[in-house]
Amino acid sequence: MEDGKPVWAPHAVDGFQLGTIVDIGADSLTIEPLKEKGKTFLATVNQVFPAEDDVNKQVEDNCSLMYLNEATLLNNIRVRYSKDKIYTFVANILIAVNPYSDLPKLYAPETIKQYHGKSLGTLPPHVYAIADKAYRDMRVLKMSQSIIVSGESGAGKTENTKFVLRYLTTSYGTGQDIDERIVEANPLLEAFGNAKTVRNNNSSRFGKFVEIHFNEKNTVVGGFVSHYLLEKSRICRQSQEERNYHIFYRLCAGASEDIREKFHLGSPDGFRYLNRGCTRFFANKDTDKQILQNRKSPEHLKAGPLKDPLLDDQGDFNRMSVAMKKIGLDDAEKLDLFRVVAGVLHLGNIDFEEAGSTSGGCNIKKQSSQTLEYCAELLGLDEDDLRVSLTTRVMLTTAGGAKGTVIKVPLKVEQGNNARDALAKAVYSRLFDHVVTRINQCFPFDSSANFIGVLDIAGFEYFEHNSFEQFCINYCNEKLQQFFNERILKEEQELYNKEGLGVNEVHYVDNQDCIDLVEAKLVGILDILDEENRLPQPSDQHFAEMVHSKHKNHFRLTIPRKSKLAVHRNVRDDEGFIVRHFAGAVCYETTKFVEKNNDALHMSLECLVSESKDRFIRELFENSNNTKDSKQKTGKLGFISVGNKFKTQLNILLEKLRSTGSSFIRCIKPNLKMISHQFEGAQILSQLQCSGMVSVLDLMQGGFPSRAPFHELYNMYKQYMPAKLTRLDPRLFTKALFKALGLNENDYKFGLTRVFFRPGKFAEFDQIMKSDPDHLAELVKKVNKWLICSRWKKVQWCALSVIKMRNKMLYRASACIKMQKTVRMWLCRRKHKPRIDGLVKVRNLKTRMDKFNEVVTGLKEGKQEMGKQIQELDTSITALMVKIKSTMMTRIQIDHEYQALVTRSEQLLTAMQNKKKEEEEKERLKRIQEEMEREKKRRQEEEQKRKQEEEEKRQKAEMEQKRKHEEEERKKRDEEERKMQAEMEVQLEAEREEEAARQVILEQERRDRELAMRIASSESELIPEESQNDAGLRSNGTSGVPSSPERAAVEGSQKLKSLSMDEMAKEMSELLARGPQVQASKAAAGTKKYELSKWKYAELRDAINTSCDIELLAACREEFHRRLKVYHAWKSKNKKRNEGTEQRAPKSVTDYAQQNPAPPIPARQHEVAMNRQQRYFRIPFIRPGDQYKDPQSKKKGWWYAHFDGPWIARQMELHPDKHPILLVAGKDDMEMCELSLEETGLTRKRGAEILPRQFEEIWERCGGIQYLRSAIESRQARPTYATAMLQSLLK
Repeated sequence: MEDGKPVWAPHAVDGFQLGTIVDIGADSLTIEPLKEKGKTFLATVNQVFPAEDDVNKQVEDNCSLMYLNEATLLNNIRVRYSKDKIYTFVANILIAVNPYSDLPKLYAPETIKQYHGKSLGTLPPHVYAIADKAYRDMRVLKMSQSIIVSGESGAGKTENTKFVLRYLTTSYGTGQDIDERIVEANPLLEAFGNAKTVRNNNSSRFGKFVEIHFNEKNTVVGGFVSHYLLEKSRICRQSQEERNYHIFYRLCAGASEDIREKFHLGSPDGFRYLNRGCTRFFANKDTDKQILQNRKSPEHLKAGPLKDPLLDDQGDFNRMSVAMKKIGLDDAEKLDLFRVVAGVLHLGNIDFEEAGSTSGGCNIKKQSSQTLEYCAELLGLDEDDLRVSLTTRVMLTTAGGAKGTVIKVPLKVEQGNNARDALAKAVYSRLFDHVVTRINQCFPFDSSANFIGVLDIAGFEYFEHNSFEQFCINYCNEKLQQFFNERILKEEQELYNKEGLGVNEVHYVDNQDCIDLVEAKLVGILDILDEENRLPQPSDQHFAEMVHSKHKNHFRLTIPRKSKLAVHRNVRDDEGFIVRHFAGAVCYETTKFVEKNNDALHMSLECLVSESKDRFIRELFENSNNTKDSKQKTGKLGFISVGNKFKTQLNILLEKLRSTGSSFIRCIKPNLKMISHQFEGAQILSQLQCSGMVSVLDLMQGGFPSRAPFHELYNMYKQYMPAKLTRLDPRLFTKALFKALGLNENDYKFGLTRVFFRPGKFAEFDQIMKSDPDHLAELVKKVNKWLICSRWKKVQWCALSVIKMRNKMLYRASACIKMQKTVRMWLCRRKHKPRIDGLVKVRNLKTRMDKFNEVVTGLKEGKQEMGKQIQELDTSITALMVKIKSTMMTRIQIDHEYQALVTRSEQLLTAMQNKKKEEEEKERLKRIQEEMEREKKRRQEEEQKRKQEEEEKRQKAEMEQKRKHEEEERKKRDEEERKMQAEMEVQLEAEREEEAARQVILEQERRDRELAMRIASSESELIPEESQNDAGLRSNGTSGVPSSPERAAVEGSQKLKSLSMDEMAKEMSELLARGPQVQASKAAAGTKKYELSKWKYAELRDAINTSCDIELLAACREEFHRRLKVYHAWKSKNKKRNEGTEQRAPKSVTDYAQQNPAPPIPARQHEVAMNRQQRYFRIPFIRPGDQYKDPQSKKKGWWYAHFDGPWIARQMELHPDKHPILLVAGKDDMEMCELSLEETGLTRKRGAEILPRQFEEIWERCGGIQYLRSAIESRQARPTYATAMLQSLLK
């Protein structure tokens, strides 16, 4: 700012403009332009660069400038371009600017000879210099070379590639037809792969890598062409001012009338695939007149032909035909190529319309019938088959029916258009593959020592709308930029190390993360796109969403609305994404991404063309099918990934590039209008940044970009020096010059073969050396002075060296003594070292014996035997140690005995381990056996439990059946009793009526008798007779005769009826026998065999316990329980007022007994009926005292009873939070239920009866066995089934 030196500041149009700094801000500078004084603007610090003192100075190598930055680079290119110097070096990288004009002298044959065998830098920059450098490197290093030509469309990549090929074949070819074929292959590739775009009239829409192969004599023997990423979308659709591939227009413009009529060709506007873009031909004035009017489109007739000095459709058609002939294509194959091209044009003219049927499909319009016929004829297809294949799709079922069933699915109009376009793309792309294959076949080679490959591929691209093609191209450029950085840095660093400069390693920004974003497995954008293509219904929106979701926080990827351009901010998140490339951020619109990534046809179309009647078409698809990476799946559109295929090809290409040496040519497009001598600085600066040249300048600025060998400097400046100095060695000569000039040592570095300069320092040195003679004389004096000084220093150094030599000799003498001592020590060590090492190893072996002892202690069997073996081994080890100490043993002897001990120890260890394993195996088998036993026992228990549960279910079912049967019997018995009672009541009623009538008769007879007695009282003879009769009646009364009134009546009737005494007694007895009381008394007298009413309680109990008479035992039990009932009834009647009711059985049982008194059954009959059955019951039970404490009956208890025949034998009461109450017959009669089984009604309660096992489990759990046992031992228990079972168990 103080000295007013000019600087380069950014400019929107020119890229940079000159200005001066007028103020310095916090992070910006205020610049005043030199052309506009008084106006200022702000610029950031990192966008302002220092300018050279002479801004109009131009250098062939940009590294010769004082300042290396993008501004000086742009200015140097501008100055050189204005002088038609289109080539500039940046170190070994060539920058080529497209002149858009013919420069004949620049590429003349004389120029080719001029650059032949010349080193880089000796002649002005040229593409020939790069080609020659690659050849010389291949010849010297015996290593293949690659020349990478890159740049955007219209930058001149294709032309520079052709110049490289022409130079190599002309300079180092054999002069045979093979050289011409390699050159002539380019027109054919351009015809089928180049097209007019907005930016370039002859834009290569594919990438290619052309290899020129050399033999051991380094002469051309053949070539090979690899191509990448043909732009197939251009076949069906172009922008308004762009054209399809050149071959379509050249065929329409230059084909003969025979070919035109045979292939039904017309003007370009008659074909859908051409008329949506530009339909004008390239032609000059002469050729435009030669093109027939019927071949020109209305647009051509109106606006005239397109003009380009290198393009002429009619002339190029003729040149292409000649090139086809030169590379070996005959007329028939040439016509096959033209026929397929014409077939693709006619295929595009097929139109579809909606079908009238309900199937929802489409049909081909009637207007397209002629076109369909032409297309089928040219492609060798059946017209009907083609019609069906374009309007339907064939599916093969794989499930849900007969496998392999063919189903035709009708296509909609849009699907029909897509199928038509897909077929056109497939046919043309396979035709292009065939062209490349035929080109490769035209210059074959048997063997190749090395090759020089020329890579012509599109540079970094970004437009307003970027699609799948731009994404692939920019991905390719990311990989190439990484290779460029690695190769330039690597070569620079290797040169620095080789020359011994000691320069620190230069680092650069790596773009591997951007490459991983695109090609990483599973999460890379290409793999995500392939996964989307494999979905049943893929969509571009879903693909964009998946990209954003899987790389949400990735630095290199963001959403479109964050773009700096308004047109990109309008793109939705699911319609695109932005990738930050090394050259800048690019917004990609994902529309058509999925479609463009799929290179497969529907199976119906694939089969149609594969079975074409035309051999040429058939071979196109057969060759293509043989090279497919993936097979088509039946039932859906097959998928062949374009992106994955391109990635594979690119990786193969990069492997090839990494295995070769490399040179770089960066092509620059000077303006967008494609006119000569117009330099658009901003647009060129963007290309330089995209090509990575700015990063190269940063690298060179930090290193030594200018370099020159010592002999070249010597030859360059020896004419200025006197003969005294020219006799010096070139290195010393150069060093003397630099020292004499007093150059800063930081500005240069001396290597082994050359000197390296900082940016601009070589120019300073050259300027000093070429200054005026007076200054040169002064320079010679300085050189002489420096030589004298250096020689004096050399003498001093020699004297010092002699002193150092003397000291070194003394040092070496002492060192020899030390060496002798060391050797003696070494000899002694060598003598005893084997014994020492052997002793150490044997001691280590002895320490291992403790582990052996530990293992032995763990053994269960064979411990003594193993211990003995260990003791023997220990003794052997000790003996060996003594032997080593006492005798001189060699290393071999020690090792032999040591190995023997080691072998014994290992065998012993193995034996112990085997023993241990055997014991462990036995233990394991034992555990397994125990486990199996437990498992078997468990299964048996489960089986037993299952059987027991089944038995319980069966018993419960039987009990329930028995209960129902008893209930039915009881109902029948009750019914019979009711009937009998009714009959008895009827009989008694009749007898009462008879008795009443009889009483009336007897009363009448008595009255008559009294009357008669009164009458006969006077008669004395009647009294004795009467007294005898009375005595007879009395005696009869004792045997059951009726009472006195009855007797009087009988006597009266006897007298009245004149009956005898015997007859009257018999009649009375029959009368009494019919009464109910008499019958009841007879029944009681018949059943009551034993009179037990006068027996004592103790006598009854003893009889029950000791009697063997079943009838007596039953009678005693009946009487015993009758007395208990009477006792308990009396006790409850005479209880205290405030005393609780004692309850020996649940209330439901006692209530049932009171409501349903059992009919009197003879004891003997009851005993026999019951047959001493053992029955068990369980019902809920709440004691009266607990009823008020727990009104809701939450704490419900249980009452268990075991009936031995009709009477209870054992009784249990279980209540929550209380001890169980156990009662047995005999010991606890007073507390037990005194009712018989029939009286309790338990047999009628459903679910009350339980299994014996259930009762016994509860009885045992509550301590019932001990309780019953104690009662038996104290002779308090009455003999029952339970006591008998327990006694037998105890015995």
